Amino acid sequence: MGKKEKKWITAQDVAQAAGVSRAVVSRAFTSGSSVSEEKRKKVMIAAKELGYQVNIIARTMNTGRSNFVGIVTSGFENAFRSKLLVPIVHQLALKGFIAILVNADDPKQLDLSLRELLSYHIAGIIMTSGTPPLYLAEEYVKKEIPVALINRCADLKNADQIICDNYQGAKLAVEHLLSSGGTSFGFIGQSIKNSSTKQRYDAFQEILSQHRLSAQVIFCLKDDYQSGWDGIAELLKQQPLLNSLFCATDILAMGALDYLKIHNLDKQVKVIGFDNIPATAYAAYQLTTIEQNTELLAFHAVELLLKRMKNYHRTKENRIVPVNLVIRKSA
Repeated sequence: MGKKEKKWITAQDVAQAAGVSRAVVSRAFTSGSSVSEEKRKKVMIAAKELGYQVNIIARTMNTGRSNFVGIVTSGFENAFRSKLLVPIVHQLALKGFIAILVNADDPKQLDLSLRELLSYHIAGIIMTSGTPPLYLAEEYVKKEIPVALINRCADLKNADQIICDNYQGAKLAVEHLLSSGGTSFGFIGQSIKNSSTKQRYDAFQEILSQHRLSAQVIFCLKDDYQSGWDGIAELLKQQPLLNSLFCATDILAMGALDYLKIHNLDKQVKVIGFDNIPATAYAAYQLTTIEQNTELLAFHAVELLLKRMKNYHRTKENRIVPVNLVIRKSA
């Protein structure tokens, strides 16, 4: 009977094949670790030839931290969340981390999800836009697990924040609507408890006040198509001569725009959304919108997470990511 083939190649096997120490192999596969390029190359060649894969479980036991990063969000069906998740996962992968997605929509599952993430000895947490309860982030901070918040304002020590420039977005919207002849303004947004909606609403009203104008406002229970449809119907009851509408999200704007088209009012009311999700460019909508740079949001989130992994007690950072006005037929 021949010798039984070894199922798992170990780091020690790679070290022997590469002519280096076991510690060098570990450093070669650890992002940011100090190892010469020559030795790293030897390790990678040996690992490829042997078919070596890093044993994440063993590494977790040795270091107390895994290479898993939790991404906590709500509204997986939301097109902007999907657009943002892709570059976050990509940026994490570039740094050698694996994303674990947690849906914060179901309150009954939140505590269970929190415990599950902790059981993986996660290296950090990224909390995206929406309204996941802030106590989730607080729990991780208490355990000194790095936290990065995207489009979520919170006075939370050691939790870095990356926020799109909502003030700039509202300013671009107002200036464009005014240049298009806007005189009577409306705003539709999700609940005022939503961090992004509140910032966009506050900025919109502030900038309008600088022009001695104000806006009628509708806050919705949900950030969805039907809420946009119902919201514009209610606004027009309050303000029949409405001719300029700014929506906190694209999906709200798309619902409003379809209502206006069905009632032959799309020529009367100019509409601007926020996010620039893919559907806004469809021929049926051609929605003018404020574009968030999801690639840059993701880049900053991962960069700040890595910096806090290296020095947890460093000064908290707040980064503002510029936005861009994408002009189409709706305004």
